[in-house]
Amino acid sequence: MPLGTQVVWLFILALPIASVAWTVTHEEIFREPRDFCASRSRDASTLLRRKFYYIWTCEYCFSHYVTVLFLAITRFHLLFDDWRGYLIAFFALPYVSNLYMGVYAQTKLEAKKDRMEAKVIQHEAEIKAIEKDERKTQYEQNKANPAA
Repeated sequence: MPLGTQVVWLFILALPIASVAWTVTHEEIFREPRDFCASRSRDASTLLRRKFYYIWTCEYCFSHYVTVLFLAITRFHLLFDDWRGYLIAFFALPYVSNLYMGVYAQTKLEAKKDRMEAKVIQHEAEIKAIEKDERKTQYEQNKANPAA
């Protein structure tokens, strides 16, 4: 496979790896198993068990296991046609997929920040409306009952 085609494969194949790794380690649909694994990764009796459960909570770690699955399915390799090409692909794919996940996390954070800023602006407008109504009511009361 020509080098240019390999690079295209690298960047395209990293997308589903990032997607699977992010979904399992961050999204709500896997929250309960992830919470279970997180507690077991802290409380398991042996180091091996703690590390096994930690894999399911860390997107970087988990992306390596997803990469192994995708390498087995696609037989993708980089630079060499033998085991060295698989080894290079094994380290290159998680690297690129983690770049994608970092960009996605930053984008998601920015979107959340924008939503929070919009809520703050909305609440400030509601407070100003309430304060205006209170001043109007107080003005009308003072006008109706002028106290000396």
